[in-house]
Amino acid sequence: MIDIKQISKIYGIGETQVYALRSIDLAITTGEYCSIMGVSGSGKSTLMNIIGCLDQPTTGDYFLNKENVATLSDRQLAVIRNRNIGFVFQQFHLLPQLSALENVILPMIYGNVPTQERRDRAVTALTKVGLSNRLHNRPNQLSGGQQQRVAIARAIVNEPSLLLADEPTGALDSRTTQEILDLFKDLHNTGMSVVMVTHETEVASQTNRIIWLKDGEITHSHLTPDEMRQVALAHIA
Repeated sequence: MIDIKQISKIYGIGETQVYALRSIDLAITTGEYCSIMGVSGSGKSTLMNIIGCLDQPTTGDYFLNKENVATLSDRQLAVIRNRNIGFVFQQFHLLPQLSALENVILPMIYGNVPTQERRDRAVTALTKVGLSNRLHNRPNQLSGGQQQRVAIARAIVNEPSLLLADEPTGALDSRTTQEILDLFKDLHNTGMSVVMVTHETEVASQTNRIIWLKDGEITHSHLTPDEMRQVALAHIA
């Protein structure tokens, strides 16, 4: 599904150049559940933005479902994001004036989905994340965990092949974190590819594969949870 070849991301010019990513190679197959880890400034979010077609590499190629998206226009990237990728962020990014149902309907408006189908699909998505009884609540009437569930429903309502989560549990307590991780696991078990950025070792340990970044480079691409803990301890030391 994801095939990244010699991607670099450079900010600034001349003597002020900063390499956020350095000649990265990475392949993620359809149906994988993996996490991206590394200390602050390692390039995690930059890599996530490129995978999610929110940013483009300075050099290199990125093939998503065999299409080189590194060369596409902003308009073409927007279409790919809407059709193929779901996003979940630490801050839920729900519109406060809209109900849970209306927030989930929103991405389908941009996809020109017929009105009744929008509602039906939004109800189905919210039911899937356990919020069938909260359709008409606004974000300020929901707990943090419930708001993240709405955000996940919004992310999956267009049935994307890839779900990207950037620190999705960072604003949640431990019990709610586990509920959200269980939900990601359920989505992965339906065949969805899930890629998550996190700095929490206990969160990453529940994924099937861990990718470790350091100074813009991938130092480990297939860590197990036990290996990841050893790497994390070495960096703390």
